[in-house]
Amino acid sequence: MENALLLIFITTFLAELGDKTQLTTIAFASKYGLKTAFLGAILGLAAVNLIGAVIGQELGNLLPVSLIRKGAGILFITFGVLMLLGKL
Repeated sequence: MENALLLIFITTFLAELGDKTQLTTIAFASKYGLKTAFLGAILGLAAVNLIGAVIGQELGNLLPVSLIRKGAGILFITFGVLMLLGKL
């Protein structure tokens, strides 16, 4: 459990560095201040991640983990190609 929690924390932390959510939080902090922007960002990210965790748990109950990993990989590659082509 400790190793899984650390892995999830590090992976999420690195994935979120410099993304549009962080840039948006910077913009909000400049207008509304540190505390308001931080609390709003935490609540927004918590809600989105709760939805993802619920969906992930349900998918994990229905599908094999290997299929979920392959599907996630295909989605990441698809979004990356679309971004490179300027479609996203």
